[in-house]
Amino acid sequence: MKHRESFVELDARERARAVLDEGTFREILGPFDRMESPHLEPQGIVPQSDDGVVVARGKIGGVFAVVISIEGKFQGGGIGEVAGAKIAGALELALKDNENGVSTRPVLLFDTGGVRLQEANYGLLSIAEIQAAIVALRRHVPVVGVIPGKIGSFGGMSITAGLLSALIMTREGRLGLNGPEVIEQEAGIEEFDSADRQLIWNTIGGAQRVATGFADELAADDVTAIAEAIRAVFARGVRETPRSAQVELYRSLLKAVDPAQPLHTEIFREIWQQRQGAGKKASGKAAEPDRGNAPPSRGRTWFQMLTVGCEPIAGDVPSVRCADATLGGERVRYIAVVPDPDSRFPRARQGEVGLEEGWAIAEYIRQAMEADQAGERRAIAAIVDVPSQAYGYREELLGIHLACAAAVDAYATARELGHPVITLVVGHAISGAFLSHGMQANRILALDDEGVHVHVMSKQSAARITRRSVAELEEATKKVPAMAYDIRSFATLGALHELIGGVNADTPGDEDRALVQDKIAEAIKSTRFAPRDLHVRLSSEAASRGGRTASIQVRRMLAEQWR
Repeated sequence: MKHRESFVELDARERARAVLDEGTFREILGPFDRMESPHLEPQGIVPQSDDGVVVARGKIGGVFAVVISIEGKFQGGGIGEVAGAKIAGALELALKDNENGVSTRPVLLFDTGGVRLQEANYGLLSIAEIQAAIVALRRHVPVVGVIPGKIGSFGGMSITAGLLSALIMTREGRLGLNGPEVIEQEAGIEEFDSADRQLIWNTIGGAQRVATGFADELAADDVTAIAEAIRAVFARGVRETPRSAQVELYRSLLKAVDPAQPLHTEIFREIWQQRQGAGKKASGKAAEPDRGNAPPSRGRTWFQMLTVGCEPIAGDVPSVRCADATLGGERVRYIAVVPDPDSRFPRARQGEVGLEEGWAIAEYIRQAMEADQAGERRAIAAIVDVPSQAYGYREELLGIHLACAAAVDAYATARELGHPVITLVVGHAISGAFLSHGMQANRILALDDEGVHVHVMSKQSAARITRRSVAELEEATKKVPAMAYDIRSFATLGALHELIGGVNADTPGDEDRALVQDKIAEAIKSTRFAPRDLHVRLSSEAASRGGRTASIQVRRMLAEQWR
C-alpha cells in the first residue's frame, strides 16, 4: 500500500513545495528578505520575517505556476498589509504574465481567519485588491484554491474563496464568512454554539460544502491526492461561468428555503439537489416602496436624495434599493442597502448585507452590464451605510460568503468592462459588507462626518478575538491608524478619492445634494480614460506618503524577483 502523507500537517512552505512539479520550487520574497509587518511590534507582537505568506514560483504540469500559501500558525493566518500585498502582488504579476501570453497557473492554499485584526483596514484594502486580481485572472486561466484544514478560510478570505474558478477541500477544512465565536458574540449562543464541533463541521465543513455546491471536490488529506486534484482543474481549462456569477441558480435556491421553518444539513442538501442545474429565475413580488415602519438609515436618506424624481427599479428584495438617474450627462445606476424590519432572514433586518442582499446587488449590476453591451456603459454608484454582514446559522449554512462574493464579482466585472464604479460612504462601512458593497470601486468618496466609520468588526467582537479589552483596542489605534474606525484615519491609507466636507450627513438639503452630485460626477469623469484596476489606491499622495508604503515596497520586490 502506498504511504500517505498528510497535507494538513505540513507547514505553508511544505504545502507550496508539494503541489509544484518536483524540483521547481523557488520562493520569492522569502524570510531572508526580512519583509516584516511594520504594524505588529508597536503593539507588542513579535513579527515574522515572511509575515505568514509563502509565495513560490515553479511549474504545475510543466506550465509556469505561482503558489501562494498562508501559514495559519502565524497570527491565525490573518491578512495584514504585508501578507495581503504579497498575495495581491503575486496574483497581479500572474495576471500580467497571462496578458502577455505567458501562461501562469495561480494556486491559493488557505489557512486563514481573514483580516488580521491588529492591522484591520490594511487587511480590508488588501483583500479587495486580491479579489480584484482573481476576477481579472479567471478570464485567462483557472484560479484554484485549496482549503485543507486546521483553521480553514474565514472572513474576507472566505469571500475570496467564493470567487475562485475551483475550490478543493478536505473533510477537515472549513469555509465560512463568520467564525463560530464571532456569530456567538454577535447573535448569541442560541444562534450558534461555538463549542459544538459537530454543528460547526455539519454547517461549514468540507463534506457539507461540496455536497451543497459551495466547493468542487472533497479530496483526501494526502499530498498526492491534492496535487492531482489541482492538476485536474488546470487540465479542464477556464470555467465558463464561475460559481459567484451564477446568480439565477443561487437566488432560486434561496427562494426554495423558508427561513421560518427549521433548517439543518440534510434538509439543505435535499433542496440543493432539487435546484441544482435548474438555473430558474428567482421569483417573487416586486419590492414595495419604503415601508413606514423602516428605521432611520443614512443609506436610504441619500438614496432618496440622489434619485429624487426617478422610478425605482423593481426587485424582490426590499432591502436593496436601485434606481437609474442622469447626472452631468452620465447615466448612473444607484444601489443602496437599507434596513428592512420584515426581511425573510431575521439576521439581516438592520441594513446588514445578508444572503438575499448579496445576490440582489449582483443581479442589479449584471442587468446593467447586459443592457449596456452595445453602447456606453453607465456608471454604477454604491451608496454605503452597512453595519456589517449578517451573522447567523442559516447565513453560514446557505453560503453568505458566496452571496457576498457574487456582489464583489459583479462590481469588479463591471469595472473591468468600463462601467465607472463609484462608492459614496455616508455611514457605516464595516467588514464583509463593505468588501461586498463598495470596495471594488474605481473611486471611493466619503462624507467627512463623525458618523462615518470603516472597519473590520465591531469593537466587542474584535476585543474577544484579539483577547483584549475594548479600552486596550482603542489605545492600539493611536499606534496603528488602520485599526481606527473614523473616516479620517481611513483617509490616511490612501484609498479615498475625496473626503467631502461641509455636508449634513443625516438631514441633507438641496445644497448638500448638489455638492455630492458634483463630486460623484467628477469622480465618474475621472475614470472614463483611466486604468480600470485598483492601482490608483497605491499611487495616491496619501498612499505614497506613508499610508501604504509597505504595500508598495512588497510589490516592487516581488516584481524584481519574479523572473
